[in-house]
Amino acid sequence: MTVAAPRRRLADRDGALAWIFLLPSVVYIVALVAVPFFLAISFSVSDVTAGDPSYDFVGLRNFRAVFDDPVFWRSLGNTLLFTGVSVALIVVLGKVLANILVADFRGKWLVRFLVLLPWTTPVTLGAVSWLWMLDSIYSPIDWVLRQLGFLGPGENMYWLGRPGLAMASVIAVHVWRLTPLAAVITMAGLIAIPRDLDEAARVDGAGYWRRMFEVTVPMALPVIAVSALFGAIFTFTDMAVVDVLTNGGPTNATQVLTSWAFTRGIEGGDVGQGAAIALFLLPLLLAAAIAILRAVRRMEL
Repeated sequence: MTVAAPRRRLADRDGALAWIFLLPSVVYIVALVAVPFFLAISFSVSDVTAGDPSYDFVGLRNFRAVFDDPVFWRSLGNTLLFTGVSVALIVVLGKVLANILVADFRGKWLVRFLVLLPWTTPVTLGAVSWLWMLDSIYSPIDWVLRQLGFLGPGENMYWLGRPGLAMASVIAVHVWRLTPLAAVITMAGLIAIPRDLDEAARVDGAGYWRRMFEVTVPMALPVIAVSALFGAIFTFTDMAVVDVLTNGGPTNATQVLTSWAFTRGIEGGDVGQGAAIALFLLPLLLAAAIAILRAVRRMEL
């Protein structure tokens, strides 16, 4: 007499559970990433506009128009400058903040809360606060500079009205917002470093800076590279800070690809050209991600 094998419950079936747990992520990625991406490709080769939503295939006409647009090339250069400077500052300042957060001192929880506050604050709310801080007339930063004697009576910096200062201001606000994220990621890497290595370096007579650059930084490089990757992705795809502070001005001095794609495609109504501009973010993001991930792989070998 053969005994029938007991039926396995769903909770014991690893293969079925794996698909069930993966399904929400797959649906999320398809709905919010894959569908918009293929829609952007479709719109980029069409003549769809806000006034005429009918679809007509036009080939590469939108891309040729984008290449002939001087604002596009300026936006591309601004994007590379904005991303490069921002990521460098985010990584360096994130490492500095991470060292402070892992130190043992009284009130550490309060310091960690204050450091994380810019990241938890909604980006538009933080940008609006900085818009007031950098106001051309009532800026408190200008008031402090006047009190210290760096500005004359009634003199203002016009942070958002001069091309160089406007770009510097946008970069500073973006760095202020993303540095806490880099600090938390880097802090996780610093905590994972075995204390024995630091103690051995102390016994050998290594000072603080030598331990930092010969022990701590090499051991934390893979995690620092991950924070750089996240910083690059968020910077490439972010337009909220630029939109709130300068709206791409003055004279397109702070225009980046995301803001220019929004201006052309949504505000200007030319959906096809807006999609064509937005698609240029893909090769830039892929190049940055591949370069950083390859560097991380070499560090781990």
